[in-house]
Amino acid sequence: MSHPVSPEDTQLLNQRKQDHIQAVLEDPKVDRRQAAFDAVRLMHRALPECSFSDIDTSGHFLGKPIAFPFMIASMTGGAAGNLQTINQHLAEAAEACQIPMAVGSQRAMIQDTAARQSFDLRQYAPTVPLIANLGAVQLNYGFGLDEARRAVETLQADALYLHLNPLQEVIQPEGDTDFSSLAEKIHRLNEQLEVPIILKEVGCGLSPQDIELGLQAGIRYFDLAGRGGTSWSRIEAHRSHDDLGFLFEDWGLTTLEALKLSAPYQNRATFIASGGIRNGIDMLKAVIMGGRLCGIAAPLLPAAMNSSAEVIEVIRRFEREFRTAQFLLGARNVEDLHLNTSLILPEPAV
Repeated sequence: MSHPVSPEDTQLLNQRKQDHIQAVLEDPKVDRRQAAFDAVRLMHRALPECSFSDIDTSGHFLGKPIAFPFMIASMTGGAAGNLQTINQHLAEAAEACQIPMAVGSQRAMIQDTAARQSFDLRQYAPTVPLIANLGAVQLNYGFGLDEARRAVETLQADALYLHLNPLQEVIQPEGDTDFSSLAEKIHRLNEQLEVPIILKEVGCGLSPQDIELGLQAGIRYFDLAGRGGTSWSRIEAHRSHDDLGFLFEDWGLTTLEALKLSAPYQNRATFIASGGIRNGIDMLKAVIMGGRLCGIAAPLLPAAMNSSAEVIEVIRRFEREFRTAQFLLGARNVEDLHLNTSLILPEPAV
């Protein structure tokens, strides 16, 4: 079981959630816009040999149908009312659009029961995949099967994210930095937990060595979460008042690099692409490169602060963009896109 937490620590944890949101909203350079998808050029088809109305973007994830390969990526959750409202709007939009949703870290809920309500979301999203979330490093700080089950049960989740964020924890003033022997503890938890575990970076990418360790631990789902989108190093730099976070704001693998490096493992695992995906064309390129889903967070946050209707509008825009790009490649369904590198224009010979 996790250790008791003081009221001061609980207050600090809840304030940290607010600081993170403020940094995303107020510092435009937090979104690095360097995911490198512009470097991938696609083979336009003037004769797509299909009707736009016949384009099928649907698929399945965690045994449930989804409308297109878009996932609301982890954002937030906590005791404050605005965090509960944000998650409710996101969950309502996920249900309306029939797409998966992952929540932010549920550590706040484990340490402060008042935060639980912000993760009690199945009532708003009864049919779509929901993914719970805890920091993997917390397995070295007292968390274990009980905490993982509480996170999953509160959300009535279909899977559990264990997020990996060593850079963020180093920059964070109150960070937990003991990442030793985590693979073994992840393996034990994976054997005991009733739902699949998804290993996720938070913006620096998963390397082949990370994927290998995950596979050895029995993990079959990975969120590559490369750099190029939201920089958690930069966000924590604002909180720490330390230039180290700014120095490392672009550390790691881009999402595109992580996708390329995942190629040898595509037949052994399911990969989610996230980090800097900012439109439907980026999504389509990520699917071609091996992503089964595309996680998007920052573009949804301003809308989520207002209403589920605004979130739905943003998601529908991504869907129109994705469907249009799919049509212009002559791909009738998502399976025609996945790992189909013939759709990529070859780089010109030097």
